Amino acid sequence: MSTPSEAGHGRLEPDLSVVVGERRQLINLAYRLLGSLAEAEDAVQETYTRWYAMSRQQQEAIESPGAWLTTVAGRICLDVLGSARARRERYVGAWIPEPLPDRTEWFSGRAGDGSGDPDDPADRITLDESVNMAFLVVLESMTPAERVAFILHDVFRYPFPEVAGIVGRTPAACRQLASSARRRMRAAQAPATATAGQAGLVREFKKAWEAKDIKALVGLLDPDATMTADGGGLVGTILRPVEGSEQIAQYLIHIADKAPGLTLLERTVNGRPGLVAQHSGVTVTVAAFSLTDDRITRIWAVRNPEKLRPWTEITRN
Repeated sequence: MSTPSEAGHGRLEPDLSVVVGERRQLINLAYRLLGSLAEAEDAVQETYTRWYAMSRQQQEAIESPGAWLTTVAGRICLDVLGSARARRERYVGAWIPEPLPDRTEWFSGRAGDGSGDPDDPADRITLDESVNMAFLVVLESMTPAERVAFILHDVFRYPFPEVAGIVGRTPAACRQLASSARRRMRAAQAPATATAGQAGLVREFKKAWEAKDIKALVGLLDPDATMTADGGGLVGTILRPVEGSEQIAQYLIHIADKAPGLTLLERTVNGRPGLVAQHSGVTVTVAAFSLTDDRITRIWAVRNPEKLRPWTEITRN
């Protein structure tokens, strides 16, 4: 369990460093709950706004500021998830979670000397299995309550009585929510291919795409593979998933022909090997992959420029 920070023993006034120090934990939680770095930042900002809106006496009465902040952030995210369903029904095309770069690439991309801005939110996201794109996409199929209960308990190891206080249900109900979410996850996720194997396959995919070798592309894709793109109505892209290895290969060749000068870079996307496409030095697409039995089964291509902010920062610096 990720234990919330406690105030110092024998001190009534909350330690400012303790309160501020919870920010990384809150960003990690909010990103997994919302699938959007921008929304996670807003949720955490609102959490701190509520903390500082209290009087000093009210703050001093809180035994564990960390637990209070987590509870408030969780409830805010639960509300955001409820309204997000309606917003995403109006979203143009498919909605894909916001992709994140690896922190080492963020550092080297920004400064070239390993020094990055410690306030960059992307640096505060701990990349593990709970942020790979396949995992986040399955989370999108869950109800808000399922998602919050599952992430809090299974990922952050909060006990169900604490989860209940955040979700607003009984511990038994939260246990059922997490169990239902677990079943969804097991049913949707195929066995993961080792990261090293994925890196090699993505590299071969990149080479085949650059060479416009449709036969090689088809050979790397599962016959029933699916490619989903997210442009958010801000850039041109397919609005429905492309299904089948031959159809995907043909579409990729079409893109290569339509956008000459496209540069493909191997990058870590949400903790897994992926590709970044740049045109004239600007990141225009970030692609995440899911593999099974040495074949690519899913491709998620994020093109919405509003979701490429961390990658745009890398390009600029």
